[in-house]
Amino acid sequence: MSIFWLRWRASAIHRLDSFRATLNCARSLLLAGLFLLVMVGAQAQPESIDPSLDAARAQIDSAQKVLDNPPKDVSSLPALRVLVLNAGAQADVAAAALEPQLASVQARLDELGPLAAGQKEVADVAALRAELNKARAVLDAQLKRAKLLAVESDQTAGKITALRRSEFQARLGERTASILSSLFWTDLQLELPGDLLRANQRLEALRIAALASGVPVWSGVALTLLLLGGLRWWGDRLLMRLATTRVPPGRLRRSLHAWTLALLPAATAGLGAEVLYQGLVWTKPLPDSLDTLLGGLVGVICFGGYVAGLGHALLLPRRPSWRLLPLPDVLALKLRWMPAVLALLTVLTWTVTQLTSHINASLASTVALDCIVALVTGLALGLGLLQTDYVRRQALRAPEPAGWPTSPLWLTAVVGLGWLAVVISLVALLLGYVAFGRFMVQQMVWIVVVLGTAYLLAVLIDDGFMTLLCPKAGAPAAIDAIDAIDAAVGSVPGQPASTLFRIRQQAAVLLSGVGRLLVVLFTLMLLLAPFGEGPMELIQRADQLHQGISIGEFQIRPMAVLQSLLVMVLSLAGIRMIKRWLTDQLLPTTSMDTGMQLSVATLFGYTGNVLAVSMGMAAVGIGLERIAWVASALSVGIGFGLQAVVQNFVSGLILLAERPVKVGDWVSLGGIEGDIRRINVRATEIQMSDRSTVIVPNSEFITKTVRNVTHANPMGLVQIKLPMPLSTDPDQVRSLMLEAFWAHEDVLDNPAPNVQLDGIDSNGMLFNATGYVATPRMAYGVRSALLFDVLKRLREADISMVKAPTMLVRETHENLPLPPTQ
Repeated sequence: MSIFWLRWRASAIHRLDSFRATLNCARSLLLAGLFLLVMVGAQAQPESIDPSLDAARAQIDSAQKVLDNPPKDVSSLPALRVLVLNAGAQADVAAAALEPQLASVQARLDELGPLAAGQKEVADVAALRAELNKARAVLDAQLKRAKLLAVESDQTAGKITALRRSEFQARLGERTASILSSLFWTDLQLELPGDLLRANQRLEALRIAALASGVPVWSGVALTLLLLGGLRWWGDRLLMRLATTRVPPGRLRRSLHAWTLALLPAATAGLGAEVLYQGLVWTKPLPDSLDTLLGGLVGVICFGGYVAGLGHALLLPRRPSWRLLPLPDVLALKLRWMPAVLALLTVLTWTVTQLTSHINASLASTVALDCIVALVTGLALGLGLLQTDYVRRQALRAPEPAGWPTSPLWLTAVVGLGWLAVVISLVALLLGYVAFGRFMVQQMVWIVVVLGTAYLLAVLIDDGFMTLLCPKAGAPAAIDAIDAIDAAVGSVPGQPASTLFRIRQQAAVLLSGVGRLLVVLFTLMLLLAPFGEGPMELIQRADQLHQGISIGEFQIRPMAVLQSLLVMVLSLAGIRMIKRWLTDQLLPTTSMDTGMQLSVATLFGYTGNVLAVSMGMAAVGIGLERIAWVASALSVGIGFGLQAVVQNFVSGLILLAERPVKVGDWVSLGGIEGDIRRINVRATEIQMSDRSTVIVPNSEFITKTVRNVTHANPMGLVQIKLPMPLSTDPDQVRSLMLEAFWAHEDVLDNPAPNVQLDGIDSNGMLFNATGYVATPRMAYGVRSALLFDVLKRLREADISMVKAPTMLVRETHENLPLPPTQ
């Protein structure tokens, strides 16, 4: 036996040693694999981020060198600012990529645990710890570098903006010789020949390029331009026909037609300018400087076509029924020249500015051209305002109303500001403040174009959503489809405004409001462009928002916010569907009464809404444990201002849970008596007998005495007390009253009616008859009917409730003295 035991023990020890060896081998392999993963994940990825940080550093350093020696020409500063903002965006992207890597390495170090003093680790574990510490140091250094570059980018961009603003203000304040003075024309006469010579050199280069293309090329260009004109005419008719036949009736037709009128001229002008440009460079390319000038001119001509089309779309002098703006027809006809003139002046302004810079024109020529173009533009704007005022005065003076709309106060103020700006700009141009006057004129044109575009876009968004999501009387088929779908999901048949239709209407209004808000923000962005915050800079700032906004310890990212809203919407929709299923299908199959079913559905709705909000907060990265400070801050307000609200809320939960009263109960509280119709989270609705509704705070049901008539027994008691004379046969009266109770259809058979003799005294007998009805609400009406019936039966039985009269005879003596007379 001992030999067998020794052999078994030796075998077990051998197997245990083998298992330990295998376990150590697996552990070594696992640590080696983990080491490789750490090396690949912690070292390879940071190396890929270094080039982007180096490029960002180079861009910021180059911008800072430019700021150390500011250039005289500040036209290159906007592009430099965009480069700096791009560098900051690259640094933000790098920081966002480094943060999870650093957190991953730190998590691996936390898994290894701290190294105690004097403790020795396995060689593989020690090597792994060293590599992890090294990777953490590298990642932490790169993360700090990326964040520092992002801060430097913002600071450098701010310096560039400040420099542009100061140069802009200084340039606006410059003054030259007035165009009305002889000195101005003397300087222009001296400098003009040299400027014309340089301009003729550029024109000669264009002439040579045009001759080099040859007659076939220009013939093709001419045919292409004719084709574009025909396509423009055909496209206008086609889009008009599509708008009238394919688009639902309403404002959407007009808004779409207005946009076609605005975009077709822009496309036609841009394509025509591009065709001419391609004709010039068909044989050989132009010089780089001249090619850049003509390439920019193509874009400006396209914009000029848009300005002309936009003005025509807003005025529509020949189609007043399609006009969106509430303008009188006579004013639209008077101003029909203005869009084309403003478009031509816009192209001319850009061409003059670029040409003078391209040929390095003298100051006198530059000022003269700028002043002349700005004066013509200002006079055109003033003429438009003058015609508007003239037409308005003529309409108001007419003997019959001419249909001139009443001008609101804000419109009158805008027109007044327009007059003031025109006068100031013309005076500034004549006095020699050409830069300031030119800037004001260009700003007026720019504001008109931006506001006109914003108006058409806002109208299109509103009309599109309201027409497509909320069809009205003009689309009966859509309304029938909505009613059919709503009937399929269980809405009330014949309901005038169906649930689904209301949801679509709310969605249309909400989406329209959001779209118009975005249009307003875009309009403000474009209006601020000439003051240093151009569209590219603002778009660059908006692009950086995807990195998130830090508020304390919270990091709010737009995508996380959208995800949170999506989670909340889907959760609330799911809870609403489940609650509706509980109310309509599941709970009616149980033994619960109606009040209990409503309480369960209400509690489920409250719980589900809390869970939905919690899930939405978790999706955005705000856990419930992080809002403890919010709760502590609100505790002071709850203790003072919100105490009653919280008390009623908790009382409402107690009412729904304990159910001392429930929906459908007949209660009496402080002189208020009626049926409970709804138990909300703050108050309870009680319907009185006169059909009025009393809102009672929930705390009143917890802190005060409540009489619940239907709490334990839903039946109502009908009680009649009938006094009868002593001479009446009590058995006959009892039988008569029981017959009246049994004859009434609303009196229950169980418990059976009963008549008792309540008392006997010298005045008579008092009968007390009781019966029960299905609900206390019927007791009053049944009691009245029984009283009528009992009186009728008593009269038919010739039973009188009046006591028989008695006569008291008293003896008198004649010899008694009479009372003295007065």
